[in-house]
Amino acid sequence: MARQHDSPESHPEGGALNAAISEAIVRLMADTTGRGPTKARTTVDRDLIVVMLQNTLTTGERYLADSDRAEQVLGMRRAYQEAMRADCIAAIEDLAGRTVIAFMSANHIDPDLDAEVFVLEPQAPPSA
Repeated sequence: MARQHDSPESHPEGGALNAAISEAIVRLMADTTGRGPTKARTTVDRDLIVVMLQNTLTTGERYLADSDRAEQVLGMRRAYQEAMRADCIAAIEDLAGRTVIAFMSANHIDPDLDAEVFVLEPQAPPSA
């Protein structure tokens, strides 16, 4: 079921929306893992939002990855992202004022990157 959202005027737009989304996802990651990424960049293109995060691994995860345990670290990151799913979707929907119909997440160890991808329900074309 699609969520009801406030009028578009109550939501940030453009660069302010991108910054607000980056801040929200960084905050959720920090609250969940104990440390947030050091860089975040959000791109919004029509019905697609991509949040690229850099330097996301904790000291412990980096130690495990450097000790040939990268697959275990990636598995743990998948578990975090599955647990964070509802909160991430809610943050995007609240900030963008649109419904998320798909959420995908991927991690990479070296370089230390994380991509959070949100697909939004297409907007109806404006009435003539």
